[in-house]
Amino acid sequence: MKLSKFKFNLPSELIALQPAKNRDESRLMVVHRKTGEIEHRVFKDILEFFGPQDVFIFNNTKVFPARLYGNKEKTGARIEVFLLRELNEELRLWDVLVDPARKIRIGNKLYFGEDDSMVAEVIDNTTSRGRTLRFLFDGNHDEFKKALYALGETPLPKYIEREVDEDDEQRYQNIYASEEGAVVAPAAGLHFSRELMKRLEIKDCRFAFLTVHSGLGNFREIDVEDLTKHKMDSEQMVVNAEVVKTVNEAKDSNNQICAVGTSVMRAVETAVSTDGHLKEFEGWTNKFIFPPYDFSVATSMVTNFHMPLSTLLMMTASFGGYDLIMDAYEVAIKEKYRFGAYGDAMLII
Repeated sequence: MKLSKFKFNLPSELIALQPAKNRDESRLMVVHRKTGEIEHRVFKDILEFFGPQDVFIFNNTKVFPARLYGNKEKTGARIEVFLLRELNEELRLWDVLVDPARKIRIGNKLYFGEDDSMVAEVIDNTTSRGRTLRFLFDGNHDEFKKALYALGETPLPKYIEREVDEDDEQRYQNIYASEEGAVVAPAAGLHFSRELMKRLEIKDCRFAFLTVHSGLGNFREIDVEDLTKHKMDSEQMVVNAEVVKTVNEAKDSNNQICAVGTSVMRAVETAVSTDGHLKEFEGWTNKFIFPPYDFSVATSMVTNFHMPLSTLLMMTASFGGYDLIMDAYEVAIKEKYRFGAYGDAMLII
């Protein structure tokens, strides 16, 4: 499969800059894989497509305020620092991306906060934009994390071209998010409200929560035409015994299993055994799914409308079928569906 097959013209006004007023009232395009039928619904109508003992698999990762702005010592140049993950609690070491990167070398110090209360030293170059920072802070780890996060802001994707506002802290986060570690919200879950989850529970639908700490690899541009040569960034994930039991029971009784988002689909396909059942898993995944691909666990999938040439679109097309999904995207543009993390949703069933 070639990269250029995933190119399409997306009018910039269709990229959602704000979330829907209510989580479960964004639009929902329902794509039927068997018949090719496309329905236009509201997200809370998802209730109509699932029944007792059907399982929804969610990603319970929690986004932290990963984007901060600091000043370089001596020159005072403004530098964006994007926190990726903590490498060492004791030494306060973090893996970060810096921008502009050409100005930031080993030994440089960066100052954060209006009073320069937080200082970090660059101790390693990891990639062209990647650096390892050691934060200098007097106090215990909890105090340090609190101070660091107070300086950060919600890491909205770059394609949402506006300043971050205070609503984003809550809206760019799933209501069931509990395990901190993501710098990208698993956007398919943003449509689930407390009321909708309750109504699904009343219908006797089951929920399973796994963890994938979604990283910036989701947005990294692919620079090869031949997709077999693209390497995904690794993401940390956990599939525990409870998830395994819930999902495998549903599989054995021929109930529906709905993967809520591309991160869940990657995790499930990483943790599947040769007999098509889920197994426990704790570690890293760099699985890259593009057409053609045989899925072994999920029977349906909720996902947002993705950017052209993105790995997220490639996975969606793998699950729904390339031709059907690309046709659905044409319809979505004509019908003015909203794209991106704050956009509308698609249910492939």
